[in-house]
Amino acid sequence: MALRNYLVGEVAEDFADGLLTRREALRRLGLLGLGVTSAGALLAACGEPASPGAPPSSVAPATPTAPAAAPPGRGPGVARGTDVRFAGPSGELFGAWAAPAGPPRGALLVVHENRGLTAHFYDVVGRFAGAGYGALCVDLLSAQGGTAELTDPAQAPTALANAPVGGLVADLRAGIDELGRRVPGAKFGGVGFCFGGGMIWQLLNAGESRLAAAVPFYGPAPEQPNFGHAKAAVLAIYGQLDARVDATAPRAEAALKAAGLQYRVLTLGGADHAFFNDTGPRYQPDAARTAWSATLDWFGQHLAPA
Repeated sequence: MALRNYLVGEVAEDFADGLLTRREALRRLGLLGLGVTSAGALLAACGEPASPGAPPSSVAPATPTAPAAAPPGRGPGVARGTDVRFAGPSGELFGAWAAPAGPPRGALLVVHENRGLTAHFYDVVGRFAGAGYGALCVDLLSAQGGTAELTDPAQAPTALANAPVGGLVADLRAGIDELGRRVPGAKFGGVGFCFGGGMIWQLLNAGESRLAAAVPFYGPAPEQPNFGHAKAAVLAIYGQLDARVDATAPRAEAALKAAGLQYRVLTLGGADHAFFNDTGPRYQPDAARTAWSATLDWFGQHLAPA
């Protein structure tokens, strides 16, 4: 699944789940390069959408009287990431950085969703730091002035769709360089979510060999992946209800086998796309906790200092 096609599918899925009106979905599809006829046909194929603003049918609404549990990894003493700037291949890059309180267990490159470096990812790098890792999330919209400068929610996915994959990979590689400066001597891991999960696969496809471990969360695999030059042990995480991305899992697994990489595929029952994001409508707490625990176990196994 090409990344642009994936982003088009995100719009269609949000429309089908009632998260976007037809008018807004058509606008966003137009920005992604679809003509009116093609966009209309795509939305028609989605069937009758849920009521705008309603949660997807696969997500149970929260019980008003029950206090919401803290997302996995968040707790007392866990701080959010802070803004950093560093050199990239084509100019300055922005990011969110969080350092562990004690000796680092490893260095993690975190890759954001298609909405960019949102507040959620300042939180995520902080959670990983709380677990003992130096964590950096590169803002892949740095060339546009940074995610914070984009006021239209359609701008971030459109800019990412228009960016050459090679350029995005180069920015992420610069993020690994920066991690090396901030956490010298540590082993590198990568974790990405949605679009970011797809970029983790793209890093492996590009032969990024510095990653000792990688955890793509529900990320679309490249069309013809070749991980022959990668060295990462891969934990691929999917949601059982996420049929669109799950359809790319077999080719990712075949490429992992062909490359001889250690890997595990973890599919969470009853979970949909983006189930880990506690700020989104598809958040599934049980699946998020299971995935968080599996991720920390994976990194603990493969990034432990020698």
